[in-house]
Amino acid sequence: MIRALFTSTTGMNAQELHLNVISNNLANVNTGGFKKSQTQFEDLFYNSLRAVGAETVDGGQVPTGVQVGMGVRPTAVYKVFTQGDYSQTGNELDWAIEGRGFFQIVRDGVEYYTRAGAFKIDSDGYVVTSNGDRLQPEFAVPADAVAVEIDAGGMLSALDAAQQTIASVQVTLHDFINPAGLKAVGSNFFLPTEASGDPREENPGINGLGTLAQGFLETSNVNVTEEMVNLIITQRAFESNSKGVTTADQLLEISNNLVR
Repeated sequence: MIRALFTSTTGMNAQELHLNVISNNLANVNTGGFKKSQTQFEDLFYNSLRAVGAETVDGGQVPTGVQVGMGVRPTAVYKVFTQGDYSQTGNELDWAIEGRGFFQIVRDGVEYYTRAGAFKIDSDGYVVTSNGDRLQPEFAVPADAVAVEIDAGGMLSALDAAQQTIASVQVTLHDFINPAGLKAVGSNFFLPTEASGDPREENPGINGLGTLAQGFLETSNVNVTEEMVNLIITQRAFESNSKGVTTADQLLEISNNLVR
């Protein structure tokens, strides 16, 4: 009965973590470029009361054993980098990545990576994020430019009133062999880790990297219906585990009354 208490507690803790992950997914359903997280669990070790294949008295073998599991624990909460839908904005500084790849951003000298392509122009003309962090490679739009264009291959051009290019730069994308190994740090930013591998820089549309679509934003890849179903399942699982705790406690109470 004591074992059931601890086992059910691991289940409650696991469902609480799952609920936190689902809540974060739902909270970011309208966050551009957001990638949903997924939780994975594994069962804990087992208490073997009778070994599988143990020899019987008459020389035979036990076909199945008696093993009682000790509960569950989380093993991973990782990002799922499936493509989000596209939202047409018409804004010349909104760029969606169609396929693999990340924009590179520098903040305080540190290189970050993001799928969010809602850029702005700061007071110096540089292309920046909503938090003022500069897109790499840096590009300053000339003061006399009247329009900004970027093609699918990442060639960013500033045009004058005569629609002539007065400045341009090649925007590149970065990819990782294991995007799920990236570390999410907020602000739609990711940092590379040993698990993600080093970034590989290419022009958009080259060697498997996605192309760019101007005037579009990639929306979150969170599926609200799927998350709501997961929310209900998690709630029921938590209730079931709490019922296990309650039942084990009631059995302990009965045992104590027997002693009296």
